[in-house]
Amino acid sequence: MRFHVEDMSCGHCTATIEAAIARAGGQARTDLDSRTVTVEGMGSARAAEVIKEAGYTAVPVE
Repeated sequence: MRFHVEDMSCGHCTATIEAAIARAGGQARTDLDSRTVTVEGMGSARAAEVIKEAGYTAVPVE
C-alpha cells in the first residue's frame, strides 16, 4: 500500500519512517520527491498508525 506523507521533507524524515515501519515488522520504501511511502508486510491501518506515531501524517493513495 502507498501513502502520501506531505510532511516528509528530508532524509531524516525518510529514515525515521523507514525505521519505524521496520520496528513494527514491515518494510517501507520512501520517495522524497513524490512524498510517498510504500509499505509491505502489514495492514494499511497499522502502517498509517505507525507513521503517525513517528510524527507524520499518512494519507492512503489509491
